[in-house]
Amino acid sequence: MSEKLQSIIDAIAQLNVLELSELVKALEEKFGVTASAPMAMAMPMMMPGAGAGAGTEAKEEGPVAFKVILKEQGQQKINLIKKVKDLLGLGLKEAKDLVDAVPKVIKENVNEQEAKKLKEELESVGAVVEIQGM
Repeated sequence: MSEKLQSIIDAIAQLNVLELSELVKALEEKFGVTASAPMAMAMPMMMPGAGAGAGTEAKEEGPVAFKVILKEQGQQKINLIKKVKDLLGLGLKEAKDLVDAVPKVIKENVNEQEAKKLKEELESVGAVVEIQGM
């Protein structure tokens, strides 16, 4: 692998979750692609015994990826910032900036169980949170 590619990989490895999310969005916009499309197309191939109709059956069952949206801060802003910091592995300033920017998507492409857990945790400190299927 070239030194140029290795330096890019090293730089990406140092990003936090929020920065990675922003990077993915910027790359999608720059190149007119969607990061989730190849995975959705590959799913039938990855599932043992899946036939040609497997992809459409999965869509009829409902979304498998969700995004968690922080809609309102609530009355416990400091506790919310601490909770966001801990849940997403952010620095204190990054967590504060995220909380101050409501409404804001705080996590994307998560399964339903993780989305519900995040919602429950954030609501425990008074935030208003919405889960949307993708």
